[in-house]
Amino acid sequence: MRVPKRKSGKYSSSIPTDTFMTPEKLTQLEAQLDRLKQVSRPRAALEAKRLAEMGDLSDNAAYSIAKGRLRGINQRIEDLERQIHNASVIDAPTQTDRVAIGNHVTVEINGAQQTYHLLGSSETRPEAGVISHVSPLGAALKGRKVGETVEVHLAADKTLTVTIKDIK
Repeated sequence: MRVPKRKSGKYSSSIPTDTFMTPEKLTQLEAQLDRLKQVSRPRAALEAKRLAEMGDLSDNAAYSIAKGRLRGINQRIEDLERQIHNASVIDAPTQTDRVAIGNHVTVEINGAQQTYHLLGSSETRPEAGVISHVSPLGAALKGRKVGETVEVHLAADKTLTVTIKDIK
């Protein structure tokens, strides 16, 4: 059977990742990387070795599963190393005259006030008030001053009017 040769397209290239993260997130990723290297990978390699010794590898489904698990761990290690190497740590905000990454921004939407923390996309938790700087709201707020009113364009041709009340 021939394998089709595919041309690279808009979905096959790697998607650029958001490198902004807090020092806490960086520490968390480093701990996860260390745990994968020190515990998970050696354990998975030992299991694959044990299953390989059971005989015929072509009929050994447990060995194939163990090798797949080891490949997944190795891929996750590579991804974490790349993410840590390219990380841009968000320092505590010193500038409060304009909205920037790391700021807490209080806004008024439809008469109700809401405070958002503007961070990188790897740390977003909208239910907790943490939004990404590349989200529609985050991108619209970046670089704005207290008192400015911004229109945020959402999906389905909806527009949201947001007034900046405070920047911390």
